[in-house]
Amino acid sequence: MSVEHIDTVIVGGGQAGLAMSRHLSAQSVPHRVLEKHRIAERWRTARWDSLVANGPAWHDRFPDLEFDQHAPDAFVPKDQVATYFERYAEQFDAPIRCGVEVRSATRIPGRGGFRVETTDGVIEAQRIVAATGPFQRPVIPSVIPGDCAVMQLHSSAYRNPDQLPAGAVMIVGAGSSGVQIADELARAGRKVYLSVGPHERPPRSYRGRDFCWWLGVLGKWDAAAPNPGTEHVTIAVSGAHGGHTVDFRNLAGRGVTLVGRTETFDGKRLHFRDDLAENLAAGDASLRNLLSEADAYVAAQGLDLPPEPEAHEQLPDPDCVTNPLRSLDLSGAGIGSVIWATGFKQDYSWLKLDIFDAQGRPRHQRGVSVEPGVYFLGLPWQSRRGSSFIWGVWHDARYLADQIVIQRSYMTYHDKTGQSARDPEKAPAE
Repeated sequence: MSVEHIDTVIVGGGQAGLAMSRHLSAQSVPHRVLEKHRIAERWRTARWDSLVANGPAWHDRFPDLEFDQHAPDAFVPKDQVATYFERYAEQFDAPIRCGVEVRSATRIPGRGGFRVETTDGVIEAQRIVAATGPFQRPVIPSVIPGDCAVMQLHSSAYRNPDQLPAGAVMIVGAGSSGVQIADELARAGRKVYLSVGPHERPPRSYRGRDFCWWLGVLGKWDAAAPNPGTEHVTIAVSGAHGGHTVDFRNLAGRGVTLVGRTETFDGKRLHFRDDLAENLAAGDASLRNLLSEADAYVAAQGLDLPPEPEAHEQLPDPDCVTNPLRSLDLSGAGIGSVIWATGFKQDYSWLKLDIFDAQGRPRHQRGVSVEPGVYFLGLPWQSRRGSSFIWGVWHDARYLADQIVIQRSYMTYHDKTGQSARDPEKAPAE
């Protein structure tokens, strides 16, 4: 069987894989991108129908390509985000192969490099970039048994209100996905219960600037590490309906019943923690802190941005907050479906190397693995707060491309000293 040889294999053809390919192409590093579906597949099939990008078009993009037919402050629909990535791949003729799944990658003993087994044959490469990102395996906590008489699905499988059976809907998780789905279902006339955990709640915009701008000028996108205890705190933000600040009290005023974090199910009733008010207060504090920092920045810089005192106002607590439910009879409440907006796990089961910690997380420094020749891209907090965002992954990819070029230069020196050359594209076929 013939074996293809290449310097670098990039696994994943989404935003991370394309950013990596762009930077390697710019530095003339031979590589292939392998994508088991289509370019940016998750934007097409792992999102609900009405989803738009959570950041404005001027921000949520790569630096060298703008969105066509969208105003800079618009929030781009998901399918057009996928089209954007297709255009980006065409722009620099990315060497991508779609419909190719990587089954395993192992170290080649004795002569360096990796053997990559795919559904389209075998590739031997000196380097591997795992660019599959953090959203690989949906997490549904084992709280409600699968044989319970209620439909259960992950937020990545939700598409629209008509998909769900009749009745009320229980949504567990109040990050961007959970709160946007709750809003959509409430607008569709469904009775909604929303389980709210710890979160940050930034303003959608303040004093005429989007919160993405504020996080940039305040240096928060470049924060090198999360604050202790906030590594997994979700951000409740929305670009839907032109973009608006998420306000849980406003949702409650429109009929959504807020509850605390979901804990257990006894076969009939779902039980919640008594932490709803605490979680809302912490989210409110995160909003107030950002507003205060923004005000201080405006004053220090002498910017002509009009004050917005109404952004500091807070609605009164609704009854579901002052008298929170501690449990809910699913049948009695008429709940026909439960949506778990509870995030994802990483899945690197194809990477057969001892480079993961006890929780299955990659051991790395800014994406450079403890295993020479292996790199990760698209991880949350890979180098900074913005790492898992479109623009952030582009900058992380540039750093990794530089590291790959540095390693290639070392081997070029090695080969010039008279050692056997290891040009992966000239290695003999098996």
